[in-house]
Amino acid sequence: MQQRTHALAIALTLATATLAASSSAQDATPAVAAPAMTVLHCPALLDTVGGRMLGATSVVIEGQRIKEVAAGRVDRPGATVIEIPAGSTCLPGLIDAHTHLTDQTSPTAYSDQFRLNIADYAIRSTVYARRTLMAGFTTVRNVGDQDYDSVALRNAINAGIVPGPRIFTAGPPIGSTGGHADPTDGYRQDLEGDLGAKDSIINSPEDAWKAVRQHYKEGADLIKIMPSGGVLDESSSVDNAQLTIPEIQAIVAAAHDYGFTVAAHAHGAEAIRRAVIGGVDSIEHGTFMNDEDIKLMKEHGTWYVPTIIAGEFVGEKAKVPGYYPAQIAAKASMVGPVILATAGKAYRAGVNIAFGTDAAVYPHGQNAHEFELMVKAGMPPLYAIQAATTHAAQLLKHDKDLGSIEAGKYADVVAVPGNPLDDISLMKHVTFVMKAGAVYKRDGAPAYPLTQAAPAPAMAQGEELDGY
Repeated sequence: MQQRTHALAIALTLATATLAASSSAQDATPAVAAPAMTVLHCPALLDTVGGRMLGATSVVIEGQRIKEVAAGRVDRPGATVIEIPAGSTCLPGLIDAHTHLTDQTSPTAYSDQFRLNIADYAIRSTVYARRTLMAGFTTVRNVGDQDYDSVALRNAINAGIVPGPRIFTAGPPIGSTGGHADPTDGYRQDLEGDLGAKDSIINSPEDAWKAVRQHYKEGADLIKIMPSGGVLDESSSVDNAQLTIPEIQAIVAAAHDYGFTVAAHAHGAEAIRRAVIGGVDSIEHGTFMNDEDIKLMKEHGTWYVPTIIAGEFVGEKAKVPGYYPAQIAAKASMVGPVILATAGKAYRAGVNIAFGTDAAVYPHGQNAHEFELMVKAGMPPLYAIQAATTHAAQLLKHDKDLGSIEAGKYADVVAVPGNPLDDISLMKHVTFVMKAGAVYKRDGAPAYPLTQAAPAPAMAQGEELDGY
């Protein structure tokens, strides 16, 4: 496990050079340093805290953080000035609270795992991260990978080796034998093995403590659990309960000891009930949520992350012969038509909702279609945008740094060509992206050529690659 993560980190370093030759123009954006001081002149700015559209506004940025937000047009001596095009709206950098940046589903995904090497997944993950950032998502919560791949991706982005969103990662999800988190579902018996707590597979409260502690050791930022069946594994149920309340309570207790939040993948009503009683911080998907679940979530202050786009996508692909194995297509057909209505029902009931998409189930970079689906479910455009800014920042427990354009917060700013409160589809057309004071996209195009990316770090003694 650790060898794979170390190998992925090396592969991510090599990926920068490989991508220079193969990446599309849209993806050719480096990690860049923020100038000492920048002033953004925004024709309009959405105040996600106050819930109002402001007129012309200047955002003064010093280093990575916002120093001042001033009405009208102001300038500061020696500052770099960026004029956002007329008619545009500035918004806080967007947050997707449910992504999987190290993979992407396809008709060959189930056999790819036996053909692709670590370097293949590593290089692809850098492309997925770049596409996500270019879509305006400056922060993501990555809620599931294999062997802590996203820890290495997070570290590479933080080190400036590759561009991408700020990542808070759960590492591999924790679940039970044969459940949605078991990566050997569908394998023949001689390949199954007997996975345990170190592999994120638990079958007791004692296992739960070990699994959480292993995640802490491996560098995770939060915990993801699988208390219900799911769509894309090769088991038979999409909604059965797969963890007991004592197991969930043990995971939550251990997680909170280490300062972790806990996200719970749960489609079925009973699994949602157990997860909420067990003390999780958020329910992901929540497809078959019932009135009792909604009541409990409101009582416990549990967040809901609907991922409507994932339900829509799998429902559509289930109709394509051969796209999924037959058993998975059957489960996808159950979830797809339901999740939109569930999200609308939860909103009307007053459940706290944060934006998340299950990126990887659909192609990375298309995250913003979720805004359209949230509005279709009955949420006002302002609420949908707040779900991806202030709400998501609160869910991540990083609202002191993220979620709004205010003095002291990270200078994460995006712009769209118009007023998204009038036309939510504009969220799919981000023209400007700034993360921590550094510009990655401007006037709809990459801001810098890939050749200006940060150089790969020198290898430590003893880390030489074979053949070099």
